[in-house]
Amino acid sequence: MMVDLTQLLQALVNGIGVGLVYGLVGIGFCVIYNASGIVNFAQGVFVMLGGMICHTAMTRLGLPTLVAAIVTVPIVALVGMLIEIFVVRPMWNRGAALFAIILATLATQIAIERVTLLSLGDQPRTFDEFTPGGPLKLGSVAIGYQLFWILGCGALMVGLLYLFFTRTTAGRALRACSQNREAAALLGIPVGRMLALSFALSAALGAVAGILITPMQVTTYNIGTPFGVNGFIAAIIGGFGSAAGALGGGILLGVLQATAIVLLGAGFKNVAALSVLLLVLFIFPSGIFAGFKGKPH
Repeated sequence: MMVDLTQLLQALVNGIGVGLVYGLVGIGFCVIYNASGIVNFAQGVFVMLGGMICHTAMTRLGLPTLVAAIVTVPIVALVGMLIEIFVVRPMWNRGAALFAIILATLATQIAIERVTLLSLGDQPRTFDEFTPGGPLKLGSVAIGYQLFWILGCGALMVGLLYLFFTRTTAGRALRACSQNREAAALLGIPVGRMLALSFALSAALGAVAGILITPMQVTTYNIGTPFGVNGFIAAIIGGFGSAAGALGGGILLGVLQATAIVLLGAGFKNVAALSVLLLVLFIFPSGIFAGFKGKPH
């Protein structure tokens, strides 16, 4: 089969952008998992809420893109904190099994999606790229300016998380909870509050991812599941617990999916994701980048 090199290069560029978003979602999984051992399957819904709330703030309130984004992130972070307070914490306090808590987060995602559908409708939404003009032309390959926003914000998020977990009291307390929650509690660290903080951080990361990707794609009430699944795969590829690893895993996953679409067709996108997941689990059970742990861990 003949492959158009330009088409392949263009797909790879787009795959890097989408993969960076997968990486941000994967980092959100890592933050909560390290604090509690819980895999939050509501992580994808934060991506959806980021794009939907930002779009609503722009269209209904007339806010500029930057202001709408700044308003959206803390709102979604609050949603994440409420999930911890009203869904996870009661089950945690009653000693529920981890798998039951994980299923509860999945049920929460479905409930939030239905509320979004009823309140905002099912029409796809998007908004303009942050930087007007473009795209940047490199030969026959077009690179949208939004990709540079995604690259910059992805690197910024990893850097800020590193500083948070290594230089702040709250970050060090959260790391202590991840290593031994019982010992952390004996030392006076409010473990419950730290868990709520981890959900807020995770939700904020998801919101940033949703805001960044919406100009490149469309957002709708049900995009949370595919982004959540791919973010989870990115975290596994990178090695659960590594922020930089999750970001690298997301890029790898995005590029492989883009290549599969060009070479085999769109129907093989998910096949490629699951295939690389199985391959990594067979060869690198702890993740490809497990030897290069970033914070949090």
